[in-house]
Amino acid sequence: MILPDWQLPTVIPGGSRVTEEIGGAATKTFQPGEVIFREGDVTQGEAYLVHEGSVEARRLVDGTERLINTLVKGDLLGEVALFREGPHSVTATAIEHVTLVVIPAHRLESMVRANPELAIGLIRQLARMAAGKDSAQGSGS
Repeated sequence: MILPDWQLPTVIPGGSRVTEEIGGAATKTFQPGEVIFREGDVTQGEAYLVHEGSVEARRLVDGTERLINTLVKGDLLGEVALFREGPHSVTATAIEHVTLVVIPAHRLESMVRANPELAIGLIRQLARMAAGKDSAQGSGS
């Protein structure tokens, strides 16, 4: 499925909003309960922007599956694997009907290079995620 030309909102952690013109963006849709990708899966060279619905991100911590985040419209998904050039660090599952806008790695990188506010927001988000992962694993809770 291809979306027509439209303005794609990207939410920056901290409440700012950036609008990027993206025409003809490819999308993927998922039904409730459908797995988008699993922790440990190799990235497909793309990140996703939640356009419709919500997604749960879960990770195994000390053998127990933990809810890490719930993503909604405007949230990025899969960017961690792209930036670290490694496998996905969470399992992402559709909570309800979900439409994701596909953002190829090269496009995400050019968006970050062209928009310092987006870059800072992503750095902050990645730092919070790293801190949460370290504390969750270290505390054993």
